[in-house]
Amino acid sequence: MRADYGLSIWGEENFVIEGDTVNVNHGRCPSLLEITSAVREQGYRGPLLLRFPHLIRKQIDTLFDTFAAAREEFGYRGEFRAVFPLKVNQYPHFVEGLIEASEGRNYGLEAGSKAELIIAMAKTPMGAPITVNGFKDREMIALAFIAAKSGHRIVVTIEGINELETIIEVNREFNADSPDPVAPGIGMRIRLHSAGIGTWAKSGGYSSKFGLTSTELLEAYEMLRRENLLDNLAMLHFHIGSQMGQIGPLKKALREAGNLYGELKRRGADGLRAINIGGGLAVEYSQHHRGTHRNYSIKEFANDVVFAMQEIARQKGVEEPDIFTESGRFVAASHSVLVAPVLELFGQEYHERSLRLKEENPPLVQELYALYESMQRGNAREYLHDALDHLESLLTLFDLGYIDLEDRSNTEILVHLIVKKAIRLLDSDEAEELRKLQNRIQEKYLVNFSIFQSLPDFWGLRQHFPVMPIHHLSHRPTRPASLWDITCDSDGEIAFDAQEPLLLHDIDVEREEYFLAFFLTGAYQEVLGMRHNLFTHPTEAVVRFDEEGEYRIEELIEAQNLMDVLDDLDYDTGRIDKALKSRIEDSPLVGEAEKQELLGKLYLYLSENSYLKTIQSTPVKEQRQ
Repeated sequence: MRADYGLSIWGEENFVIEGDTVNVNHGRCPSLLEITSAVREQGYRGPLLLRFPHLIRKQIDTLFDTFAAAREEFGYRGEFRAVFPLKVNQYPHFVEGLIEASEGRNYGLEAGSKAELIIAMAKTPMGAPITVNGFKDREMIALAFIAAKSGHRIVVTIEGINELETIIEVNREFNADSPDPVAPGIGMRIRLHSAGIGTWAKSGGYSSKFGLTSTELLEAYEMLRRENLLDNLAMLHFHIGSQMGQIGPLKKALREAGNLYGELKRRGADGLRAINIGGGLAVEYSQHHRGTHRNYSIKEFANDVVFAMQEIARQKGVEEPDIFTESGRFVAASHSVLVAPVLELFGQEYHERSLRLKEENPPLVQELYALYESMQRGNAREYLHDALDHLESLLTLFDLGYIDLEDRSNTEILVHLIVKKAIRLLDSDEAEELRKLQNRIQEKYLVNFSIFQSLPDFWGLRQHFPVMPIHHLSHRPTRPASLWDITCDSDGEIAFDAQEPLLLHDIDVEREEYFLAFFLTGAYQEVLGMRHNLFTHPTEAVVRFDEEGEYRIEELIEAQNLMDVLDDLDYDTGRIDKALKSRIEDSPLVGEAEKQELLGKLYLYLSENSYLKTIQSTPVKEQRQ
């Protein structure tokens, strides 16, 4: 029996297990192990971030095609449009892949800062929409006017009355002497009574950080009318959470926003054509059926949005609005996979070869050994209970001074081996009892990556990410696992969860490499990653497929070396270099020839990154570096 690590729950058919490995379910279906080995053969070590642009295209196509099907089914006359919120992932390789993957879809970008707006102005295809959210000053609004005058279809969403006042002032500056004034569209973010649920529920409701109350909405409407800018009012916007696990709160928010749209249209806001429902389309991260995060499908999501907008427009007697989404997590999460090698299994000292049995051992130690040797499926439960009882007795004997350190070591090893053997023999027959025992023998896998850099949402929010080995999948995993990263921080751990256990293989990493993959890391993790212990963004590679289905590895970017990291922190690396060199040259502890050798080694190490070195090439019986 083999484990699929919940691939059927979270995988969306993007990856498939074939024989011993997990493979990309595209083209000729190469394995992640093959791709990883190909990168490592070029000399790259440490964790590796693999990007798959075809998965970006798949998500964008799914989003647009599902809404197109819903519009056709209901005879909806409004358009569907979408923008990607840059806050989800601003890395160049992702953004450039996004633009390429969305070609022909009229897919735009959303900016929440001046820097993001510059990216949007430079990268958004002409004719595709740009939306600007978040708090804005005069300079940021002026940039939006420059974008509009450059030909972009841009909407600036106001978060407060003061921002509208600034828009009016900037409009006078840019269009005072213009016979044909050009200005960005104006959106209004509405502060709904409807709230979301989950970690990001505070994005909605009256206590939310952003948006206009109904009173402010009326005041803004009157300001636009007085300034002859009412035709520029183009969009209403709301957002009730980044990861909407349930569809119910969205339905309520749609009704509330739709009625506000209808009221403004009936008052004379003729230019108002769109409702932006924000982001929040959820991604399924769970590897276990009982812990699933989303109770709806993308089809249900699209149908509910289209139906709600159509019904409200009909009731209010107004035209059906264009529907905008900003579903960044849905588009980005699946496109990247972090692959990292296991450096060490800390429980491998509990191995039969580690026993230090004497010619004469204490009777209970000798009995433990006999239990281990003779344990079979029929007696496994009884022998397991005997072993646990002997453990308590022997630890008491050690505390009283009746057995020595070797006896205690043998006790711990033998009980560990007995529990491990019992779990293997009993399998699921004694599920509850075995689940409790797994904590006793959980293995600590030291993995060559930083949780703070590559999975910051796990550290900050306990957001789960699917994790599985990329090989050995034809064998049943038996080791209850907790994962340790290489930072010197006790929070750098994915602890074993007895309710949703991660089981891995018992591998001798002295003889072969063992790789783990972390999936759905493409949304937020890169931009939120922190340089705790000065571990930087891992080496990344873009994996593309040609028309014949063959893959090629492009755009390899190695993790920053040590001096580049220090330079980014504003250290004077020239002075550091000089200090290191002079301290070696001035040292009285070594001769001249050795000084040159030390300098050569120093500069070699300074050119490397902070991640640890592991086995050289293919993951089969290699020697350490």
